[in-house]
Amino acid sequence: MTVSGILGHKGHRVVTVPSDLSVAAAAATLAREGIGAVPVRDGDGPVLGILSERDIVRSIAGHGAAALDLKVRDLMTREVLFCAPGDSIDEVMALMTERRIRHLPVQQEGRLVGIVSIGDVVKHRIEQTEREAQALRQYIATG
Repeated sequence: MTVSGILGHKGHRVVTVPSDLSVAAAAATLAREGIGAVPVRDGDGPVLGILSERDIVRSIAGHGAAALDLKVRDLMTREVLFCAPGDSIDEVMALMTERRIRHLPVQQEGRLVGIVSIGDVVKHRIEQTEREAQALRQYIATG
């Protein structure tokens, strides 16, 4: 299974926020959308960074409530890692584990075409394992 398979199930919709948005407004977007991270880009421009719940929590721990008044550009992770639709689930899982990240924007030919989370990856890996186990049970049962 590849990233495109995940996107085929979950969709290609990506919520983004502009770099000049307040952290409080970005946190409200995360809560409203039920997501853990958002790519940061101004308009339809390139991805400038990614803002995660972890980034917000770390900033609040360091700056207190004043962190909510900062701009997204002040907290976002600027070194964004991407994956591609053709990347395998195993490749993406290894990258997420190695780099300790939970969200990967998906780019194709320089365009943002989706985002996958560690939850998406694990869910599809479990489904794949269950399908394989069912196929083995059926093979054994039918001889």
